Amino acid sequence: MNALQSTRDPRDFGRVAVLFGGKSAEREVSLKSGAAVLGALQAAGVDAFGIDVGDDFLQRLSTERIDRAFIVLHGRGGEDGSMQGLLECAGIPYTGSGILASALAMDKLRTKQVWLSLGLPTPRHAVLASEEDCEAAAKTLGFPLIVKPAHEGSSIGMAKVSGLGELIAAWRDASAYDAQVLVEQWIQGPEFTIATLRGQVLPPIGLGTPHTFYDYDAKYLADDTQYRIPCGLDGAKEAELKTLSARACEAVGIQGWARVDVMQDADGAFWLLEVNTVPGMTDHSLVPMAANAAGLDFQQLVLAILDDSLAARS
Repeated sequence: MNALQSTRDPRDFGRVAVLFGGKSAEREVSLKSGAAVLGALQAAGVDAFGIDVGDDFLQRLSTERIDRAFIVLHGRGGEDGSMQGLLECAGIPYTGSGILASALAMDKLRTKQVWLSLGLPTPRHAVLASEEDCEAAAKTLGFPLIVKPAHEGSSIGMAKVSGLGELIAAWRDASAYDAQVLVEQWIQGPEFTIATLRGQVLPPIGLGTPHTFYDYDAKYLADDTQYRIPCGLDGAKEAELKTLSARACEAVGIQGWARVDVMQDADGAFWLLEVNTVPGMTDHSLVPMAANAAGLDFQQLVLAILDDSLAARS
């Protein structure tokens, strides 16, 4: 048996609420992820049911019998520590990282600050709150740059810019999603994503897309996105990438499962972008691909994630 697999009888998990949907900008992705997770759990014999988290959630939390929760809420309200805190107050074990790690990983700026404090490589950056900030960032960082909301995922609100006018426009667009907007140096080179599960780093995935970068469309809609497993690195560089990803997750306090996004520049150096504590679980998602390369099918993956809710918080 694969060491990552759950060895528990599915009935041991009790009544499991799969939490998905919500009100974040990533709602549509979460609905797809939740449907996939719920179907897999039920097919495995788990007593699972779904909750599209809305205004009636507190009422359902108090009236439904819930032995543990499988969180598949992407973005704010589910991935940022707030749902984790609510479930802890209710005494309900849940999947994934705890309150602090969830809140930290959701904040791209704070995550970068933690990494930098430990000497981990992440692109130079600035925070944008005005046109003057855009002008200062352009002078300090140069072009090209990438603009991103500090508290969104799925590449929502992100844009690559090559001049001051584009930077100001992208800052304004990103501000519609988040009051805090981050701008980073553009790293030209291949992108990798690395999943962790139950304390182990899964095989890295190399990404390729004809898009300017791995944006929302490339992640969830396009059929021309390339996924390389093996990732294309030699053994030494792949080991370096996996070690860096493990250190990045440890710095944030990740539990259960996560996914780290990394760029490699022309000199071969790696640069940490962000860590996702509730990664996508759709038919285009990366964690299921990495798990499959490690010998776990989708059903085995969701059971392994659920098993850690027992191990960590029962």
